[in-house]
Amino acid sequence: MVGCNCRVCSSGDPQDKRTRASLLISYNDHIVLIDTSTDLREQALRQHIRRIDAVLFTHAHADHVNGIDDLRGFHFLHKEIIPCFASRATLETLLSGFSYIFNENQGSGYTPLLAAHEISAPFELFGKTVIPIPLLHGKTFSFGYRIGDFAYLTDCNAIPEPSLELLQGLEIMVIDGLRWTEHPFHFNITGAIAAARQIKATRTIMTHLTHEIAYSERNKLPSGFELAYDGMEFNLQ
Repeated sequence: MVGCNCRVCSSGDPQDKRTRASLLISYNDHIVLIDTSTDLREQALRQHIRRIDAVLFTHAHADHVNGIDDLRGFHFLHKEIIPCFASRATLETLLSGFSYIFNENQGSGYTPLLAAHEISAPFELFGKTVIPIPLLHGKTFSFGYRIGDFAYLTDCNAIPEPSLELLQGLEIMVIDGLRWTEHPFHFNITGAIAAARQIKATRTIMTHLTHEIAYSERNKLPSGFELAYDGMEFNLQ
């Protein structure tokens, strides 16, 4: 947190050093990024990412999209336009704020970096079915995503009943668990645990953590629940 010297912000534990929430999925020789966080450049360098084949956007808030221009570096490497997928509302914001990334302005010399694809239902991507999961994020909406027995549900404070049905049978779920205290637009830890128990995922990982939560506090969580940390990796069967 900018300007803060609390026990987490001044912690010497590397797992308390958090950049903005994002996720990378690798399968079938392809790499799919969920959200272009403001820290995308730092994250890509840290994790030695050399390629992005597609991007899924959850919603258009700044911390989840403002690293979008850093996709230019991957375009320089593989010379391909990267497909991105999002709801209509999210795409409208992206196309308005970053039109130069999606469209070639005549005479500018800049070629498009991304191809926009509006989604509202399951679709195939590199041999896997991607299921958009509608979520409530305060008074607005965001998308979670399910691929196989995995789901990523960031930036939400409620999961509509039809979406709960889409999330049954998960092996691993990553869910918004902002902090211990309540927030009007995000699940707090207690809310995330309650939602996860409805879904009955085998393993639940909480992300989008604030400086209210030290990684050392993971022992306060019930069995089957974990705190995420930057660089965390896991495999799915």
